[in-house]
Amino acid sequence: MDSKLKNSVLFSLAELLEANRAKIMEANEADARAFPDMDESMMDRLKVDNNKIDGMIRSLNEVAAQADPEGRVLHELVREDGLRVFNRTVPFGTILIIYESRPDVTIEAGATAFKAGNKILLKGGKEAYNTNTLLTELWQNALLTNGVNKNRVEYLSLSHAETQQLIKENTQKVDLIIPRGGEGLIQFVQENASVPVIVSGRGNNFLYIDNDSDFEMAVQLVLNGKKRISVCNAIDKVLLNKNLPGLNAKIKELTEQLTEKGIEVWGNSEVVGVDDRVKEENDAATLCEEYLAPKLYLALVNEMEDAIEMINFYSGGHTAVIVTNDQDTADQFMQEVDCAAVYHNASSRFTDGGQFGVGAEIAISTQKLHFRGPLGAHELVTNKWFVYGNGQIRE
Repeated sequence: MDSKLKNSVLFSLAELLEANRAKIMEANEADARAFPDMDESMMDRLKVDNNKIDGMIRSLNEVAAQADPEGRVLHELVREDGLRVFNRTVPFGTILIIYESRPDVTIEAGATAFKAGNKILLKGGKEAYNTNTLLTELWQNALLTNGVNKNRVEYLSLSHAETQQLIKENTQKVDLIIPRGGEGLIQFVQENASVPVIVSGRGNNFLYIDNDSDFEMAVQLVLNGKKRISVCNAIDKVLLNKNLPGLNAKIKELTEQLTEKGIEVWGNSEVVGVDDRVKEENDAATLCEEYLAPKLYLALVNEMEDAIEMINFYSGGHTAVIVTNDQDTADQFMQEVDCAAVYHNASSRFTDGGQFGVGAEIAISTQKLHFRGPLGAHELVTNKWFVYGNGQIRE
């Protein structure tokens, strides 16, 4: 499929989303009514409004504007004997993505996989069934309108047991699986899949405030990092250097601003001793948790190296932030922290395919193979060697 045809499908889908705004939001409201006891974080991910539809349309246009990921020459060689050797990008084939509660994934994951030449199988959660099936119907209408087989994008209405059977037996001849969900799902896929897996792991992101830093900037970065509690790029842990001037007053200021925003502040006995509005939690296991809730944990560290050690041990390997005025300190932190995205004096909320210029994303990979961080269309290809000759043999 040439790039022009791919882009025509994406533009057609964008037009269908625009024309069906009311139907999409009606389906989404039906999903929300069917699960009234859903927690705040899940409901935030489920909700589709005009802004969310705007984002879907924008992502389709951005992916269409990108160069085609297929067929890029990664390496070429013409040997002395005339043998021509090329290494080119090619699609994976069929990609299965398993996700919950985010209908925009149906559009964005499909767009990234389709632009890269893949077939996409979508397995969303039951809580978004009505929205996802309608969006898939629009996908298939866009494909058919352009003379493309509608099965290039399919929605799988499977039970939990049927999904597990699919993963174990690969009944759909899948070439790559991307699980976006809890650690139980990810572990099951890793242990049972017979094909490559790209892990879109947990957030549990840390922000470290250095002793030489702009504290007002740090407060704003923390607040922005907690603006949406349901996203994987939210901040859950804040580490403060014990040598920060006016430490106690600054802990109180940060606590004040967070509580005003409805964010519960937790910390160990050392932090509680500074401000009794902080809820005490001395179990280090909390440092491993991705909260997905209006909750943030404060801890103190002696040196930046202690912060780096904590982040590398406890975080999800997603995103980490340092707030400091010292460029050398920032450089060391960014080199030594083992996360997919590292920031100096900027919000963790930018860890997003659209914000990084890759358009729509299918996931944010927290593993080191095949790619790391936001995965756009250009990351959803593999490579293949093409060798052209005229009878050459190897002596």
